[in-house]
Amino acid sequence: MSILLQHSNNYLLHINHIRSKMSVAASISSIATVRFPNCRRHCFRASPSLSLRIMAQFSSSTTSPPPSSSDAAPAEAKKPPKLPWLVVGLGNPGKKYSSTRHNVGFEMVDAIAEAEGIALSSVSFKSLVGKGFIGDAPVIFAKPQTYMNKSGESVGAIVSYYKIPLQQVLVIFDDLDLPFAKLRLLPKGGHGGQNGMRSIIDHFKGSRDFPRLRIGIGRPPGKMDPASFVLRPFTKQEREELDFTFQHGIDAVRILLLEGFNKAATFVNTAKPLEQCG
Repeated sequence: MSILLQHSNNYLLHINHIRSKMSVAASISSIATVRFPNCRRHCFRASPSLSLRIMAQFSSSTTSPPPSSSDAAPAEAKKPPKLPWLVVGLGNPGKKYSSTRHNVGFEMVDAIAEAEGIALSSVSFKSLVGKGFIGDAPVIFAKPQTYMNKSGESVGAIVSYYKIPLQQVLVIFDDLDLPFAKLRLLPKGGHGGQNGMRSIIDHFKGSRDFPRLRIGIGRPPGKMDPASFVLRPFTKQEREELDFTFQHGIDAVRILLLEGFNKAATFVNTAKPLEQCG
């Protein structure tokens, strides 16, 4: 009998200890301790062992610890960040060369950056630089301030520092051999006599495998020296035509960065002549 009383006392202490979590405990304890009234022959009393088994099962179901983090489904592996595109416009620094034919690469980069809300407001690697995104593609705009013939010093340093693959380096420059205001997008090629491109290829250790957007500035009239012609400003009419060219270039670069080279090349190289637009 004393053993039964001791067992019962321990049981009641256990109930008090977990009362805050198990409201059912009171009903089970009453089954274990109270006789039903008016019961003469078959008075029901739950045995202590039965009650303890019920309590133990209930307690284990309500106090089991949450699954550990090791049991949780593994999180998706993070994708490595995208490497940026480098979009370079070639030209010469200073007011003397501003708005000349040789600086049309600078002007195209300015137009694209402005359309995308990116300011070229910092100076690094001997270049005016602006960083941002076109869609979800990171991009760096650069206008080397080394003068045209040494453009590779700036471009090579940026590519090396940011570890940019050459197929993500777009160089925009003027081309005497294209009709005025015409664009041509190519995946690779030589320098074509353009000294800025010559310098960049030299700093890429002779590699020509990078895309370039050529902007036609036309041929010099008569027997004018090409070196003098590229430093001439555009006429008013030519400026109006260039506005369409710059808009076309903005669209082309967006397609290039977001949809790939082939789509961009198709867009640029199969475009209608300017006189057919509008």
